[in-house]
Amino acid sequence: MTGLKAKLKTLIEAGGPLPVSAYMNTCLHDPEFGYYATRPGIGRDFITAPEISQVFGELLGLWSLHEWQALGGPDPFDLIEVGAGRGTMMDDMMRAIASVGGGERFRLSISEASPVYAAAQKARLSEFHPDFLGAFETLGERPFLLVANEWLDCLPARQFVKGGEGWLERVVGLTDAGDLTFGLATDKVEKLSGEPAEGQTSIEVQPALDTLCETLANAFARAPGRALLIDYGPAGSAPGDTLRAFKDGAQVGPLDMPGESDLTVDVDFARLARLAEKRGLEVSGPVEQGPFLMALGAEARMQTLIKANPNRAEQIYEGVKRLVDPAELGSRFKVICLSAPGLPPPAGF
Repeated sequence: MTGLKAKLKTLIEAGGPLPVSAYMNTCLHDPEFGYYATRPGIGRDFITAPEISQVFGELLGLWSLHEWQALGGPDPFDLIEVGAGRGTMMDDMMRAIASVGGGERFRLSISEASPVYAAAQKARLSEFHPDFLGAFETLGERPFLLVANEWLDCLPARQFVKGGEGWLERVVGLTDAGDLTFGLATDKVEKLSGEPAEGQTSIEVQPALDTLCETLANAFARAPGRALLIDYGPAGSAPGDTLRAFKDGAQVGPLDMPGESDLTVDVDFARLARLAEKRGLEVSGPVEQGPFLMALGAEARMQTLIKANPNRAEQIYEGVKRLVDPAELGSRFKVICLSAPGLPPPAGF
């Protein structure tokens, strides 16, 4: 039995079954045994767009410069990444910004929950002198752009199942043999925080999406800005049970290896948009990642790289294709931009 599985068993025996959100949070963020506290998963358990092609981060860097100009070129100005992984995307972004003479105007900040990734970011991004925020809620007083790629999907989700007596919360408990198992709480949910589609009998809700929108609304009341969020999930109806676990590039059971596998859920972009609009934010998207990157110039950048690196032509082409092809990441991944009121529409939407 792993250290975290034993810890979870003790927690459940002492306090009863855990909501799926609490289980997910413990598996990912327990300071002693949690996945993000102990395992550098990128490249081993999963791979993200910045690791596939440098074009991804470069285009986002140029997008950031364009949006800074659309905000009137404020100085000082914060560029913030939440959940920056190994720092690959921000490194590519800052190189692209510097290539057109904009780097000195941007103050870089990183919000990172994983000490393993934070150490990697400090090493990789040292030339840009980033500040490290304790949490994404600690946004400052200056105008800013916030970017996050594959961060929303790891925010803990509550799950609800509809039965004959109404909606019940899904929980993680123990079998008679002491193994982890899914079950349902006994108390009926009086007020469901999500909005299930007609006939839908299961739903996932990420409470932190509301916190994100509240944080952005409060920050935008002090200074203008945008948040560009990229992740996977449906653009329309709310997802049901999408909790998945990944280890060594393969999908495994969510209860099989707590703390040793990455846990993730599909993002409910429709709910995120509703929450943002409720807080007074302007919402652009969601749009599919492929068309978004193509609108920013993915093909032109790819051709430039191939011309400069003919020996890597196939690798460069395949990387960009993987990002934009609807059969690969181009359709499954969505892009949404949340902006302060009164700004011009962001590029790419």
